[in-house]
Amino acid sequence: MDLELTDRVAIVTGAGKGIGLAVAETLREEGVQVVAGSRSFDGVDRDGVLPVEVDLAAPDGPGRLVDAALEAHGRVDILVNNVGGVQPRTEGFDGVGDEDFERSLQLNFFSAMRTTRAVLADMKERGDGVIVNVNSVNSFFQPDSGVIDYGVAKAAQLNFAGALSQELGPLGIRVTSVAPGPVATDLWLGDHGVAATFGDASGAGADAVRAQAAAAMATGRFTTPREVAAIVAFLASPLAGNVTGANWVIDGGLVKSI
Repeated sequence: MDLELTDRVAIVTGAGKGIGLAVAETLREEGVQVVAGSRSFDGVDRDGVLPVEVDLAAPDGPGRLVDAALEAHGRVDILVNNVGGVQPRTEGFDGVGDEDFERSLQLNFFSAMRTTRAVLADMKERGDGVIVNVNSVNSFFQPDSGVIDYGVAKAAQLNFAGALSQELGPLGIRVTSVAPGPVATDLWLGDHGVAATFGDASGAGADAVRAQAAAAMATGRFTTPREVAAIVAFLASPLAGNVTGANWVIDGGLVKSI
């Protein structure tokens, strides 16, 4: 299927690995000129991708990334707010201080808000643009003190996207979100990821936590980064031209309610 994205210009945040890298690669395969923002890049194919090393949690980071895209291409058609991270909490709410909430909000919410703000001047002037936020089922599904600060930040991002979609829709700018469940990335499966952290804390081990998480999904497996990227690319395309304000869930059937 041709997604009609050839020669579009996209910014992808957190594009050095995981979901962000998969999104950058998928968009590039669709003919998009990708500007990839990350603190570091390992193994990124730079053909059709402009890598920009930047700390997106820093207040000036998002603006510097958008400036690099505008300098290179003169416009930004698509913004994918993907950068994020979670620190699993094994000590409950009492073990999560103000600084932990602030750090999570800076990375998971403020980075997206600031990057969105930075691209809007260009998008509004042209009356065209798409913003896709990579959110999480933790923003609404079974609130869990083990990821309490992450869930709060992602809930803020989801509410922000919904509110902004109403304001920007009449201006020709769409805002959508994608909410993955567990994805086969370092965030879940890495040496210091969710499975390893909770597995060590409980004594059950990482393999047991991974197996339990997979069993909670109807498909019995984790989502792949490429599967998330495919939805992001579709939502960014003209084929989804009347989709805005929506939160597309990809979770292997983890969320049972409809």
